[in-house]
Amino acid sequence: MKKLLLVAICLLLTSCSNGGAISTEQSFVSGNGISTYIKPEARKLAPSLVGKTLQGGTLAENSGRIRVVNVWASWCSPCRAEAPALQELSSSLSDVQFIGILTRDNLVAAKAFVSRFGITYPTLVDDSILTRFPGNLLPNAIPSTLIIDKNGKVAARVSGEVTFSGLKNLISKVSSE
Repeated sequence: MKKLLLVAICLLLTSCSNGGAISTEQSFVSGNGISTYIKPEARKLAPSLVGKTLQGGTLAENSGRIRVVNVWASWCSPCRAEAPALQELSSSLSDVQFIGILTRDNLVAAKAFVSRFGITYPTLVDDSILTRFPGNLLPNAIPSTLIIDKNGKVAARVSGEVTFSGLKNLISKVSSE
């Protein structure tokens, strides 16, 4: 009886498997939009945000100002939903630098996404940058948004889709420090 139960459990567990293949859309964790403000004394230094951009240029380090970093992919539904708010904020807050980081996507689809939503801020295409945010960013959480303070430290994060007012309030809080 125990052997039969063990076999049944093994069959049940392996029948849910897809043979080890992971599709892009199913290998991400969608956050719930919870934002976290990090007190200045607990902040960690953000990595350098430089490299090749989706637009074909190179992004050089631009510290000394607040930066909003958004991790996205064109196939991600919450990324599509938040894109207009991010673009509107980037256009209205000229003293804040917005940077995208493309992850697990192809360049053709990503360029179509940028065109569709009128994204004007640069997007880095090297998602290995995500692993350089220890404790601040889960590499598979899409979308994720970080606010980096003027000292180059991670001051806030949103795991999941941002809203215009929520992100604006977080940026204002970090700006007023």
